[in-house]
Amino acid sequence: MGLNIESPVIVGSCGLTNNVDDLKKCEDAGAGAVIIKSVFEEQIIFDIKHSASVYAPTDQYGGSYDYIAAHVAADAMDRHFALIHNAKQQLHIPVVGSINCYSFENWINYAKRFQEAGCDALELNMAILPYETETSSEDVDRLFQNIIQTLKKTVSIPIAIKVSSYFTDMAKFMQQLSWMGISGITLFNKSLNIDIDVDNMSLAQAPSLSTPEDIYNTLRWVAILSNKLRCPISASTGVFSGKDVVKMLLAGAQTVQVVSCLYKNGIDYIKQINSELSAWMEQHGFESIDQFRGKLAVKPNEEASMFLRTQFMKYFAEIK
Repeated sequence: MGLNIESPVIVGSCGLTNNVDDLKKCEDAGAGAVIIKSVFEEQIIFDIKHSASVYAPTDQYGGSYDYIAAHVAADAMDRHFALIHNAKQQLHIPVVGSINCYSFENWINYAKRFQEAGCDALELNMAILPYETETSSEDVDRLFQNIIQTLKKTVSIPIAIKVSSYFTDMAKFMQQLSWMGISGITLFNKSLNIDIDVDNMSLAQAPSLSTPEDIYNTLRWVAILSNKLRCPISASTGVFSGKDVVKMLLAGAQTVQVVSCLYKNGIDYIKQINSELSAWMEQHGFESIDQFRGKLAVKPNEEASMFLRTQFMKYFAEIK
């Protein structure tokens, strides 16, 4: 994204990036940058409704609701931007903001406020999926494009988008988005899993942390897209070791985001990841990441289908 970082290991948006103390621990452990925990529009709406129900019961809303709603929303945003302001004062590594909205106007409003708060860059956590039967893939594609086009005209800081892997034409659409002047694409955000409690016959939350096995889907798409896009890729989901970071860099990622492994091993685990990366580079005679980044990515003029078909045949037909 045009930011100067000492390590390709970035702490992704999560609860560990929601306070200055933990952010400083991330920096001390060797993180190249931190992405502040996302502002979720739904959370602010929930807080508004909760406060309104307490201070202005439904039958008494009248003109007080708008006042309460504006006050609660402003208070929630102010707390978040105070965190960014304090982080920028105390940290030397880049601080990236993150927003997750569902209404078009708030993508714009929040982005403006993040820039005013002093973020070095902004990651749009665009978890926009066609869950409804009346929503087509074309509707989703158009919304992505409209949000990006408008934000490019609204803010001047670098913008990256964090996307899911649920696209009909992933490779083509990601390439089209990269042509729109964004500064990066993060592959992938993690959807909240659901479960069903069969005893109570109710919905339940499933485990939300990634597992080491989750790396393979991300690795595939990083390898396919890294030489096809006009912006760098930040790889996310399933990274649990320095070896995993090496894999993502070999596939062509510019940076690698970690979250779940820090919940499981603590923030200081970043030191071990960086140490494993450095040890691997020394073992293989590399003095810089650029010497091996993208070494195993699909080449610019190579067909991804042939690249993957070859690997399939090597595995199942034992072709050498």
